Amino acid sequence: MKKLEKQEIQERIKTLNFWDYEDGYLVTSLDFKSFSDAFAMMTRIAFEAEALQHHPEWTNVYNNLTIRLNTHDVDGITEKDFKLAEKIEAIIKG
Repeated sequence: MKKLEKQEIQERIKTLNFWDYEDGYLVTSLDFKSFSDAFAMMTRIAFEAEALQHHPEWTNVYNNLTIRLNTHDVDGITEKDFKLAEKIEAIIKG
């Protein structure tokens, strides 16, 4: 998998609604009505991540879910990260 250059990442991220590029990661932070809603979203995302064989770094504190995407094999952002980010956005938009 090819590591994307910073300029490529900055262009591609413009197509996403909920993501920023920070410290070598695609990052989003989402707030939900409750812990249960945040956890339910994590479960839905987990199935997509497993299907893509690409797993996010994430934290969940009460109703907040923060997701960080990076391809560790190349120590950077790849097409896999954008594919998962797009899947996550589709889930969020429902």
